[in-house]
Formats: sequence, structure tokens, C-alpha cells
Amino acid sequence: MDGTTLEAMRTALRGPVIGPQDPGYREARTVYNAMIDRRPAAVVRCADAADVMAAVGFIRDEGLELAVRGGGHSGGGLCLVDDGVTLDLSPMRWAHIDPSTRTARVGGGSRLADLDHAAHGFGLATPAGIQSTTGIGGLTLGGGHGYLTRRYGLTVDNLLAADVVLADGSFVTANESENADLFWALRGGGGNFGVVTSFSFRLHPVDTVGVAITVWPVDRTREVLEWYRDFLPQAPEQLNGFFAALSVPPGPPFPEELYGQKMCGVVWCWTGDPELLEETLEVVNEPGPPAFHFTAPMPYPALQGMFDELLPTGLQWYWRGNLFDRITDGAIDVHTKYVENLPTDLSTMHLYPVDGAAHRLGPDDTAWAYRDAVWSGVIAGIDPDPDSAEKLRQWCVDYWEELHPHSMGGTYVNFIGAGETPDRVRATYRGHYDRLAKIKQAYDPDNFFHANQNITPAEQH
Repeated sequence: MDGTTLEAMRTALRGPVIGPQDPGYREARTVYNAMIDRRPAAVVRCADAADVMAAVGFIRDEGLELAVRGGGHSGGGLCLVDDGVTLDLSPMRWAHIDPSTRTARVGGGSRLADLDHAAHGFGLATPAGIQSTTGIGGLTLGGGHGYLTRRYGLTVDNLLAADVVLADGSFVTANESENADLFWALRGGGGNFGVVTSFSFRLHPVDTVGVAITVWPVDRTREVLEWYRDFLPQAPEQLNGFFAALSVPPGPPFPEELYGQKMCGVVWCWTGDPELLEETLEVVNEPGPPAFHFTAPMPYPALQGMFDELLPTGLQWYWRGNLFDRITDGAIDVHTKYVENLPTDLSTMHLYPVDGAAHRLGPDDTAWAYRDAVWSGVIAGIDPDPDSAEKLRQWCVDYWEELHPHSMGGTYVNFIGAGETPDRVRATYRGHYDRLAKIKQAYDPDNFFHANQNITPAEQH
């Protein structure tokens, strides 16, 4: 980008346009995953939708590459592009709650913490993630699951509308009655169709939840997974529990004698009668007595933020995912092999439930193509040391390649790792891919928005 274009953008936009020579450039190009090191020609911090519209026009007219940054959590670093322009929506962090209609309108650069905090003031929430620093935009556009999914569905099941800046710079609203095809595609189709400047969500009564953490020694992984795969799908929808392999972090609520030990466990969220939490979880003794079992009432935003300090910005990350309709004996063999050899203290594997309320929508109701999935799994190699990057990647890839034959073939699109082939995107959308490609052709025929898990316009096949 030449200096004239930079100055023209600075004149036209309210938000700052940060180039490589400007103070703050290094911070502006820093994203959550420290394994990503890219140098855009400019980072445009958009103050509002008008900034997004103007910036899209400049970038398109100059023939530059474009990436969009919401919360910056993209594991593959899709929010940065070398020598192009990152549209950084982080100034657009706001959440407006209407308690009378139980709805929220949220800025495109907001993080889960912004929505959780604002909605909690009214005793409300919507299903979205397990970490409050995650961007609401990327999570939602990929489908979105979290602690409330078994009770209230996926994030996209609760999306009511989106304001979108398209590739031609125009601004549209997408909902069930306006641009309905675009609205369908946004509910799981990723960042392929435009820049979403605001989201509107349905909210549900959620205030203080019951939280429990149960861990067993890692050599009990087989027995725990055999029990978990049978127990959770038939448990009340008020109970959500994701399975995790972990090295116990130092600090509460864990006792000091467990610090650093490899464990398997479940993190529980209970939205039913608080008096019934202990009774509901008496079953945790069935696979064998746990090494540690903790329960407590907790405000929902506190649960969402529980892992924030453990996983701050600036760690090395490599991840891959799969969707599962069952946990086979063969899959348990693979899990047992790899979780006993976690490469670093922060590396992990999670299985998130995506059944319950998420199964009540039909397979064609949204772009999320796996309504028959029961778990969304992710394998994540994580460490602060840059020298460990290759070790993290290799462990994750080896684990994934052995596990993948036991999966449904696709994944939660946000868990596609760096370097995976375009076939993974097609597998993730199953029979919806061709419909998405036609919608892409209608709204972005030149594939202007391609720094994503890309769906190519229909005519380019």
C-alpha cells in the first residue's frame, strides 16, 4: 500500500489506520495465537459500520488483500494477512440488552465478556463459548457452542439478525425476512459473505449456575470415557459437561498435591435447580473415585472467564478438530495413547457436547451441517515457548490423524487448523457446500472475502 492510499484512508475514516512505520504497529498486528507472525500493510481500526464500508471500498479499489479481525482468537491466524489490510473491529465493542424482549444487540468487535456482562445484569445469557476473551463474531459465524448448548442450542440457533457490509461496500441486514439466504449462510458459514458489524441474539434466563470440576488420574482415561459417552447424552439437558485431558494448573480450586499431574476430567455447568446439583453429579463415582471433585454456585460470567488467566494472549497454539456422533472403543484407544503423553502443561483435548437443544433444529435449518453430531472435539497443543511450536504441531497432527477415522468426517469450522486442505471445508459443510457456494456467488462473486475457511463462489468450481 502506498503512502497516498494510507493518507486517504486516514482522512476518510474515524478510526486509526496503522501502518508499519507507526507507533503501535507491533501491538496492532498481535493476535491471540503467538504462532502467527504476519505483517499487514495496514491495520484499520474501524470505529463503526461507516468505517467498515469506506475501508472495504478502499481495499477493493486498490486490489489489496483483506482480513477481518473480531476478537483475534482465530487459531489459524485468519485475521491477519501479509501485505494486505486487516479490518480490526475491536473498537466496535458494545452490547445493548432489551430485557423486555430478552434480546441483545452486540457490536462486531465484541468479546464474549461484553455480552455476558451486559446480559447478566438482567439474569440472561445465550450459548457462546467457554472463554470470555473469545470474539463473538468468529465464534458465531462458525456456529458456536458452549456451556449452554445442551439447554439452549448453538450460538447460531439464537442469532436473530446480523448487519453486514458486503464486498461492494453496501450495508444490509440479514434475518428471516430480509436477505434470508444470506442469513442462512451466516449461521455457520464463517466469514465468507461479508463483515458483520452487529449481531442480534435471543437471550435466556441464566443467572447463577452450578459449576463442578471432576478429575481422575490420567491412567483412568479409558474407564472415564466409557462412562462419559454413555452418561452424558441421556443426562438432563440442564447439565453440560465437556471432557478434558489436562495437566492440573497450579492454583485454586485444585489442591497443591495435584499441581502438574496429568489428569482426565469433566467441567460441568448445571442450569437446573441449584439444590439438585450434588444429587445429579453423584454419578461421578461410577468410573472410579475421582482424585478431586469440586462444586460451587457461580455467576455465569465468572464461569465463562474461569480459564482466561490460564490461557492469555501470547501463547503458541496449534489445533485441529473433529465432530463425533459416538465415542468408539477405537477412539478411546487413541485418546488414551495421546493424553498420557501431553507435550506441554497447557496442551489439551476437549470434547464439547453439541446434542440436546442443538438437535431440535433440522439439518437444513442453518449452514451448520452436523445436527446429528453429539460431540465437537478439539486437540490443542499450547505452550509459551516459541521453540516448542513444531513439537506442538506434530503431537496435534499425529493425534488427529489417528483419531479422524473414528469421526464423522467434518469439524466445527473454527477448529480447522493451519495447513489443512480445502477438502476439510467441504467435508465440514457436507451437502450444504454447494448451496453456500451459490450464496457466495450472489454476495461475493469475486471471492473478495477469502482470508477465511474459504467457500469459493459457485462459478469458480
